[in-house]
Amino acid sequence: MEVASSSVTESSTPTTTRTRAQQLTYITKRGGTQELFDHEKIMRMLNRVSRDITEQNLVIDLYQEVCNMLFEGMSTNDVEKCCILAAASFIERDPCYDKIAVRLLLQQITREVVGNSKHIEKNSAFYQKALETFITNCVRDGFLERRMLDYPLAELAKKIEAQRDELWTYMGLHTLHQRYLLRHNGVCKELPQIFWLRVAMGLALDESDAAARAAEFYDAMSTFRYVPSTPTLFHSGFPVAQLSSCYLTTVHDDLTHIFKCLGDNAQLSKWAGGIGTDWTNIRGTGSFIRGIKATSQGVVPYLKIANDIVVAITRSGIRRGGKCAYLEVWHLDIEDFLDLRRNTGDDRRRTHDMNTASWIPDLFMKRINNNETWTLFSPDEVPDLHNLYGKEFEQRYAFYENKAKQGGITQFREMPAKELWRKMLTRLFETGHPWITFKDPCNIRSPQDHVGVVHSSNLCTEITLNTSAEETAVCNLGSINLGNHINAQGELDLDALRATVTSAIRMLDNVIDLNFYPTQEAKESNVRHRPIGLGLMGFQDALFKKNIAFSDLAAYEFADVSMEYISYFTISASMNLARERGAYSTFAGSKWDRGIFPLDTIDLLEQERGLPIDVSRTSRLDWDKLKQEVKKHGMRNSNTMAIAPTATISTISDCYPSIEPIYRNIYVKANVSGEFTITNKYLVEDLKKLRLWNSSVRDQLKYYDGDVSLISTIPDELKKKYQTAFQIEPEWLIDITAVRGKWIDQSQSHNVFMQGVSGKRLDRVYRRAWETGLKTTYYLRSLGATQIEKSTLNAQEFGFTQKRTYEKITEQAACNFDTSCESCQ
Repeated sequence: MEVASSSVTESSTPTTTRTRAQQLTYITKRGGTQELFDHEKIMRMLNRVSRDITEQNLVIDLYQEVCNMLFEGMSTNDVEKCCILAAASFIERDPCYDKIAVRLLLQQITREVVGNSKHIEKNSAFYQKALETFITNCVRDGFLERRMLDYPLAELAKKIEAQRDELWTYMGLHTLHQRYLLRHNGVCKELPQIFWLRVAMGLALDESDAAARAAEFYDAMSTFRYVPSTPTLFHSGFPVAQLSSCYLTTVHDDLTHIFKCLGDNAQLSKWAGGIGTDWTNIRGTGSFIRGIKATSQGVVPYLKIANDIVVAITRSGIRRGGKCAYLEVWHLDIEDFLDLRRNTGDDRRRTHDMNTASWIPDLFMKRINNNETWTLFSPDEVPDLHNLYGKEFEQRYAFYENKAKQGGITQFREMPAKELWRKMLTRLFETGHPWITFKDPCNIRSPQDHVGVVHSSNLCTEITLNTSAEETAVCNLGSINLGNHINAQGELDLDALRATVTSAIRMLDNVIDLNFYPTQEAKESNVRHRPIGLGLMGFQDALFKKNIAFSDLAAYEFADVSMEYISYFTISASMNLARERGAYSTFAGSKWDRGIFPLDTIDLLEQERGLPIDVSRTSRLDWDKLKQEVKKHGMRNSNTMAIAPTATISTISDCYPSIEPIYRNIYVKANVSGEFTITNKYLVEDLKKLRLWNSSVRDQLKYYDGDVSLISTIPDELKKKYQTAFQIEPEWLIDITAVRGKWIDQSQSHNVFMQGVSGKRLDRVYRRAWETGLKTTYYLRSLGATQIEKSTLNAQEFGFTQKRTYEKITEQAACNFDTSCESCQ
């Protein structure tokens, strides 16, 4: 076998490491027997998996590291793990080690699934046998639906592209192996490419030509062009296939309904659903309960129960429960709600495991701007406020304020609007909650304003669907990897994007009919309106490939252009599905039917708010033609687009999450095997082109926690290109999200990244979010004090403590958002 220049022959093994390896007299075989250890096997294996890698001394260094990890009597399985971990630990030195780690891990997975994998050639014949065995055994054992046997398995196996295993990164493949591949009694039963095909087959079960559609879906997913949400990946093809991501519920002010919703949420959590719940209807503390002639304890005790359900139930037994509670800011208990995540106070009134979000009407933001008072009410005395928005809400709210002043309302409290806003921002900074979400943009821009009200968002703040006592909204999600649609010339490949979107919309629509619904309210709502949420990830990857800095105007323009194309292709695909399968049942009277598309709703919001929305209205495509086609054929789905966080599926797909800038250029990822330092592969590639990637730059990158601006040898254009999230103005990131949002019928999970502790700055950021018409925001990410591990750095050069003392880190005044602080008022 011909080996690359980096490979090492048996005779060239370094003497020092040969002596170390030869100290291992015995190893334990898989059958339990012992034999003399042949250290040359390690070298042959490393040569094989690095066959096309040309970097000098790469295998020599890896071999030495492996030998340092070996010990007397270890098993052959442990030897293989040592090789994998050694390669993974070297990824920070050079991304080439990632490919070696992947090949070693693939070898281990193949052996686990099919037995002895030595020199197995993964060709069509291999996959034909493996696929037939896997499907047959899983159906027999009850893991997969019986209809999976109806596929022409031999023909489908020929569609598998074994070389796509090379697309995995180590962290992606490791995550897949640990969390997604089907297991039985702790043993992995599914190969990575068969995993993609199993998901594709499960999503095509109801298609007229199921095999052809399964092949189409497999192609989109296995190339990382599109990846469904985690529940879909978990359960596709299962007898009980719960494929949806999140559920949105509304709780009514009735004890029976409260505990019904708590029970429903437990069932939804059990089947892998994240929960977003609207609690605004629950009467406030001190309100009178006529039935028992007593006063209410308010909403907090019920939220405590909801929190404990999150703790008690894991989603599909794999992920911890996830829930977000929403409350409107005029609710009498809003101040107690703001304190739910605090670590001080009565712990019986704290919910440490549940997310919270404030549901804010435009009127509250106007009162803040005008330095006016704000009135808190108990919902039982203002029963219609929760279902109103825009000008109707403002008029009715003023009516109730006058009624309260005249003694017609017993439970209310007045306070300066700025005081409540300041407390909201204070708690947000202290605890990360409640998140800031905006009621009026969610409703005024909703396509389904004719059949209901949006009362909350979901667990991750990207879904804006109607809810009621009769309807539990359902999120069916998947994401395009935008970075994988940039061609070699750095341009957006529109043909590939259209094909991906068309396949993705079909998969998402299929989920609605294939899905198992834990509650009847969820089923009826989802089948009636058929909402889906196509999102994107890898926006940062696309910018890197286009050689655009996130802080450049070109990034803003690319966000606008790329989302317009995605929106156009998405709406077209849903319209074509309606032509094939029929429109969703409540299409008549919707904004789609009225010729009002997402871009048009910016003007509606501006008119209703009475204030300008600072977002460009520029468009490039023939939207009038598409409106005519939608009017004629209808839409298959009431809602079509929503950008989720994509935290896990982006790891699988080797791209940066969602719409986020890169967090750091060197960072640590943790899994069950330990922590591994990952370096930005795009940065390394650019530095290699300039012949600047060396141990000195690598050590400086680690010392400065990935901040390239502090490394003098790196050119200024690369310093700008590789700015991290905290080096980019948060208002600029909001503007990019806003211009993208003009094309989206739902919302986006937008994290706010802010360096420093200025309350004045935080106020500006969230006011900017409202002014640009954002519907929701997600986490507030502040820069922590933690640093990358520096124990491998030279202490003589960087100091024995490696404490950061470089001058470019600036201090900002720390006011901790104290209400008496001038800068916070």
